[in-house]
Amino acid sequence: MTVVAALDIGGTKTAAALVDGDGRLLHRRTVPTPAAAGPAAVLDAAAAAVAEVAAAGGPYAAAGAGSAGVIDAAAGTVLSATAALPGWAGTALRDELGRRLGVPVAVDNDVHAHALGEAWRGAAAGRTHVLLVAAGTGIGGSLVLGGRVHRGARSAAGHLGHMPVPAATGRPCTCGGRGHAEGVAAGPAMAAEYARRTGEGGSAVGGGLAVVAERAAAGDAVAVAVLEEGAVALGEAVGGLVNALDPGLVLVTGGVSRCGPAWWRPLRAAIAATTLPMLSDVPVVPGALGEDAALLGAAGLALQVIA
Repeated sequence: MTVVAALDIGGTKTAAALVDGDGRLLHRRTVPTPAAAGPAAVLDAAAAAVAEVAAAGGPYAAAGAGSAGVIDAAAGTVLSATAALPGWAGTALRDELGRRLGVPVAVDNDVHAHALGEAWRGAAAGRTHVLLVAAGTGIGGSLVLGGRVHRGARSAAGHLGHMPVPAATGRPCTCGGRGHAEGVAAGPAMAAEYARRTGEGGSAVGGGLAVVAERAAAGDAVAVAVLEEGAVALGEAVGGLVNALDPGLVLVTGGVSRCGPAWWRPLRAAIAATTLPMLSDVPVVPGALGEDAALLGAAGLALQVIA
């Protein structure tokens, strides 16, 4: 039985697992990401997590990693990253992990890994044209064609959150620009808008978007309006992508996707209203694998290395 190691490296936590060739998670471990200590510490922590699962489950033939940041999968390097991983840009991710683990390594962006996992063993299994939308702290995306992700000419494909939408006009975005979907549709943006409209301040909604979703479910009109506006803005952006890309399935994942019907109904309606009539019935469904998706996608990358 072929077994590989998989890593999901984020700004706050790193998950490691052993995965077999059928996509079964055999052993897993999650540890804090020592981001503030720099790239070498992050890599050491990732390697140590793999060593722990290997101690429980035995040897592995290769490793795959999905990482936050813009990743050049061919070169195995980090092209850029946010402040959540200081100094991460420029890291020779594939080579440094390979040196620590002693096996062949493949790497990619974490959202791409997430999409590959869902396309392999999740809600998109069996689909050849899949658009994944990851809505959480930020908004990312991935296009999977025939089991492979489209990365773009500069490995930057998937920045769905930085598409302009009318509802975000004038609003600041995390990238430094204005008017992007992330500025109105991401989780922190909706939580902040709710706090602004209610005058409660950040401390009153310390639970962030989860509190907004709970209040919307209880009938809070302001919470319902905020979720609807964010969902419509995202839906318009996704609908435009459906028109341009003609996916067979739109797969929606991330923390925002757990906001319930008050968010899902306007999202689906906005996508349908924005798309061409012949595309308005494209299925829009939630992911099935949760946090396991990125690990399975990373495992798939590793299996390709030794295929």
